[in-house]
Amino acid sequence: MSGIALDRLRESGAALSRVTERWVPDAWVILMSLTVVALVIAVTGGGASVSEAALAWGAGVWTLLELAMQFSIIMVAAHACASSPPMYRMLDRLAGVPNPERPVQAVALAAGFSMAAGFLNWAFGLIGSALFVPFILKRNPRADVRLVIAAAYMGIGTVWQSGLSSSAPLILATPGNPLLEPGAGAPVVDRLYPVTETLFHPFNLGYAAAMLLVGLVAAMVLHPRRDVVTLTPAEVDEILPAPPPPARPGTTPAERLDRFRGWTLLAAVLLAYPLTHSIVTRGFGASWTINAYNTVFLVVALLLHGRPTSFLRACRGGVVSAWGIILQFPFYAGIFGVIQNTNLGSWLGEQFAEVATTRLYPLVVYVYSGIMSMFIPSAGSKWMIEAPYVIPAGEALDVSVMTTLLAYAYGDSAFNLIHPFWALPILAVTRRRFGEVFGYAFLLWLATILVGIVTMLVIPIRW
Repeated sequence: MSGIALDRLRESGAALSRVTERWVPDAWVILMSLTVVALVIAVTGGGASVSEAALAWGAGVWTLLELAMQFSIIMVAAHACASSPPMYRMLDRLAGVPNPERPVQAVALAAGFSMAAGFLNWAFGLIGSALFVPFILKRNPRADVRLVIAAAYMGIGTVWQSGLSSSAPLILATPGNPLLEPGAGAPVVDRLYPVTETLFHPFNLGYAAAMLLVGLVAAMVLHPRRDVVTLTPAEVDEILPAPPPPARPGTTPAERLDRFRGWTLLAAVLLAYPLTHSIVTRGFGASWTINAYNTVFLVVALLLHGRPTSFLRACRGGVVSAWGIILQFPFYAGIFGVIQNTNLGSWLGEQFAEVATTRLYPLVVYVYSGIMSMFIPSAGSKWMIEAPYVIPAGEALDVSVMTTLLAYAYGDSAFNLIHPFWALPILAVTRRRFGEVFGYAFLLWLATILVGIVTMLVIPIRW
């Protein structure tokens, strides 16, 4: 690509960001717009009455509270870890690796960290990257804040569904899962699909490597040369997680009890022992869930802070970053309820299946999964809704279960870069609006979705 073409591409990213900052509303307003779309389609396409659609929405509002609390705990515990003196120093040193005179290196670090972390665990990639951004901006003041933020949540939109915490492959690898042993009706699949056949298959690992390379190059290329948007040192200090100040020595019995390290040690042991026992007796694969991830983060935060007073102050700061998730999850659950409790999901699937051929079916599933993820940002829950009809439809076209599975997984993450929900943690930490970063996120999405589309055109139909 010539220098002139690169300059025009960079200018287009900056120009698009200026437009989206002006026109793209708050993430919650986008969520309500998606709610209207879901209700309208449920009535006009899914055959539900207005009353049925509204009641279906209401029935779903409180169904994902467990997941909402899990997400909130992730934010609080991860913030507590980052706010501890040892972790603070480590993130600060890592953020200082790029040359501050070369802001493209800071963007590369944000993107590389996000995708590497996202491959290991979606939550670690999402929350860890969000908390890492203030350190990057502090040590690299010339880096464009919009592009750094967009690059820092690339992991959730590129490699996480091909990584170790991918929901759908883990479900099909779990003994007794509802698709293999449903409570009623015929099973959707006739055997388990171990992760050696899915996540660790060479095709999947190659896809992850291609996504990593394309995403990294795209992020580096987009950094503008002119009209760079940066933060002042004061603005960076406002979003930077600061280690809790040293607590003063206790002068009363109550204060000495509050500072007693034995409480945090006891809490860490009580949290860690059941998880360790499960890993030893059941194996890592059967034990590693989002709850296990939260347990590890809480244990690490407790041990890093040592004293209860320090740990509790850090957690209080994390609650501020989690408010967007706490507020928006019930509304996304309402959309989930519309899809689950009406014929909307099946109707949408039928529309795509009608235009599919055997060769194009993976691409159809990929696009359908991505569109559905805009309404249900929970890959595991959405897979349980979609699998009962996308797997049989694929088999009717002689498309293997593994092909359908990977197409679903890749598609589920394909639209996350332009989905305001997944930007919530990083927007909460950096105190920015979604419209400010959407322009660059959109261009990164264009680059990475092309990889997904090409992959769907060459993926094996049978394995």
